[in-house]
This record gives sequence, C-alpha cells and structure tokens, in this order.
Amino acid sequence: MKFYNLLIKYRLQTGIFFLAIAIAANIFAGFWPSFLLYLIGAVLIAGHFFFGPLRMIQEYMENGDTEGAEKVLNSIHFPNLLYKPIRSVYFTLKGNLAMMKQDFDGAETNMKKGLDLGMPMKEAEGASLLQMGMLYMQKNNIRQAESYIRQALRKGLPDKENQAAAYLQLCSIMMTKREFRAAKDFFRKAKALKATTPQIIDQIKQIEKYISRVPG
Repeated sequence: MKFYNLLIKYRLQTGIFFLAIAIAANIFAGFWPSFLLYLIGAVLIAGHFFFGPLRMIQEYMENGDTEGAEKVLNSIHFPNLLYKPIRSVYFTLKGNLAMMKQDFDGAETNMKKGLDLGMPMKEAEGASLLQMGMLYMQKNNIRQAESYIRQALRKGLPDKENQAAAYLQLCSIMMTKREFRAAKDFFRKAKALKATTPQIIDQIKQIEKYISRVPG
C-alpha cells in the first residue's frame, strides 16, 4: 500500500524519467527497443492527469488529517483533466473540507460542481445532497435545506447514521415551520434507526426532552 501511494505521489516525475530514458534509448538503439519505455512513461503521465492522487486522500481522511488531505487536493493543478467520476469526487472533497473550515460559500460552489458532474454511486450522491442540506441549514436557508435533504433520502443514503441525521434535520425544519405532526414523525423515524454516533444520540436525547410537549 505504501509503495502504491509512493508511486502515485511521484507518478508524474517517474513518467518523465521513463520518457527521458526512452528518448536516449531511441537515439542510441532505435525506436523498438525504446517502445516499452515510451509506453510506461506515457501511461504514468496520463494517469497523473486523468486519475490524480485522490487515492492518497483516504488514509488522511481516516486519520482525521484534514491538512494532509487538503495538501493532496491542492497538488491537483488541472482538475478539469480528471476523469469525470474522479473530478466529481475531487470537487465533493473540496466542498467537505471547505465546510469543515466554515467556508460555506466555497463549500456550496464545490459541492454543486460535484453534484452536477454526477456521482459514481447513488449512495454517494445521496450523501452529497445531505451535505448540501446541512450547508443550507448553516446558511439559514430552510427551504433549500429541506429540498436537498428530501432529495438525499429519495436517492438513498449509505448507512443508518446518515439516514438518522437526515430525519433529525427534517424534524428540526418541521419544528421551525410549526408543522409539529410531521416533526414528530421524522423524529420517530430517526429514533427507530438506533444510530450509534454520539452526536446523533445526543441530538435525539435533546429533542426527546421537549418534542412530546409540542402539539400535533
């Protein structure tokens, strides 16, 4: 795994090195002896621009190293050359990192680009739509937040933690709109999922203290 990440990190430089060796071999021994070196160099360089180093981000994200993940993203200077599904992931990750830094405008711009390009899996699209809903909640745009969260649930979310988070957000939105019956219904759905994330468990406990006293 470490060797693979190292290869990805220096793929461009390695590709240029192979091309340089290929040119030298071509000059002194002819084209055919250098053909394989040309091919390896071309594949490595094409891989650098078409696939990028996004594979390296996984380890940083798993370790909570957002600074390391951001450095990898910033090393991509020509994102429009990335293969379309990878380009979508690139913009989505940029949006997530911007959200963590509370750069809501930057998060909105990048996450919309990711969604417009299309997600490789429906669950991933659902998760991105949920993130957009959370973003609009932060911006106090309740109408847009509700629209995105409902879309997220229709597309499908990857696990019960995300589903519970979506229902809790809709519960909050319905409370704001004073649609108390709907709020209680979304709360019941969230609670029934038995999520294990501490933040969601805490939200459920907080809402449970007062939701039984609201009308509807």
